[in-house]
Order: sequence, then structure tokens, then C-alpha cells
Amino acid sequence: MTNSSYSDYFPILIQAGVALGFVLAVLWVTHFLGPRLKSKVKNSNWECGIESDGNARFPVSIRYFMAAILFVLFDVEVIFFYPYAVNFKELELEGLYAVILFVAFFLTGFFYVLKKGALEWEK
Repeated sequence: MTNSSYSDYFPILIQAGVALGFVLAVLWVTHFLGPRLKSKVKNSNWECGIESDGNARFPVSIRYFMAAILFVLFDVEVIFFYPYAVNFKELELEGLYAVILFVAFFLTGFFYVLKKGALEWEK
């Protein structure tokens, strides 16, 4: 183990200072170079060039969010399979048991969501 000193962290501090300085400079410059004319038409909301109709604050079904959370959950699960796939020979039977337990936890949550009906859009 090597002895580290504060001078080893100096390049990181320089990089953080340059990044912070850049952000502050861009915010300052855009404040002065940005548009100053305000009007009702300029401040109105546009999406894809189509004028909006009605109120944007309408209730969204919780099922949409459940599907998004499940997508992220299973996406993360796939990411955690990568190290196992790379090292499955070295992990042997103990690694297989760990992966089976890992998948069992996720499947338990998936079956719970199915039982609750969170993926049934027609309800």
C-alpha cells in the first residue's frame, strides 16, 4: 500500500474547479445574451409545434408508473447478471445458488405485482 498525500488530489481539485467555473461562466453569459422580449405568445407552451389544448394537470394512472418502475427494476437485474456471466466458471455451484436466490427475489416481486393487477391496463 502506498502513502498518498494531499498533492495526489490536486489534479482532481483543478478539474472540479474548471468544471464549476465553466458552469458558472455559461450561466452568467447566457443571462446577458439571452432573449429579453417577453410576450404572451413567446411565453406560451408549445410541444412539437402544436398548440396545447386544455389543462396539462390531468391525473395519470398509477399503472403507467408501475410499468416504468418494473422496467427499470428488470433492467437493473439484467445488469447484475453480467458479472455472473463473465465469472460463472470461477463462481461454481455457490455462484449458481446466489444467482438463483437473486432471481427468486425478483420473481417474488414480479408475481406480487401480477397478483395485485398492476399490469392489467383495462381495469
